[in-house]
Amino acid sequence: MEKNGKCIIFSAPSGSGKSTIVQWLMTEHPELKLAFSISATSRPPRGTEQHGVEYFFLSPEEFRSRIARNEFLEYEEVYQDRFYGTLKEQVENQLMSGQNVVFDVDVKGGCNIKSYYGQRALSVFIQPPSVEELRRRLLNRGTDSMEQIEQRVDKAEYEMSFAPQFDSIVTNDNLDLAKEQTLDLLRKFLYAEEQE
Repeated sequence: MEKNGKCIIFSAPSGSGKSTIVQWLMTEHPELKLAFSISATSRPPRGTEQHGVEYFFLSPEEFRSRIARNEFLEYEEVYQDRFYGTLKEQVENQLMSGQNVVFDVDVKGGCNIKSYYGQRALSVFIQPPSVEELRRRLLNRGTDSMEQIEQRVDKAEYEMSFAPQFDSIVTNDNLDLAKEQTLDLLRKFLYAEEQE
């Protein structure tokens, strides 16, 4: 019988390399049986996005009624009527199929999911070596104005204050090393014999 999966939660300030590390784990390590949780959103589909593939597309009204019924692990209203969230039922279906569900969420969402799943979840916070290094990386990306960079840096300082609430902190000052550290954490968590 297929063993139920576990939850792996990633949070990080913008520019810390989280997406790069997560993509590497998903593509280079199929043995980990990782699958992204599929979020729900109240925004309309873009391009070729399909319901139940990239997102579950809900109307703002449906999103609110599901919030009222406590159907979300975590959610956020990013702008008025623009919601994003993680449905409990979807995650349970993925776990029961034996997938290890990856969450790429903000720090508050990460803390909420961890408190809901407890020992069935590993929460990993990926952080830059310093705020100065983060500022340098954002500048080098060349995609944001100085004002946007300063906003991201301020937000990063706030997000980094949550790091101690995570099970593990990976400091990405060397991408290859950070990838290996993260892989090692996941292997230990996923392959540890269930502690009863």
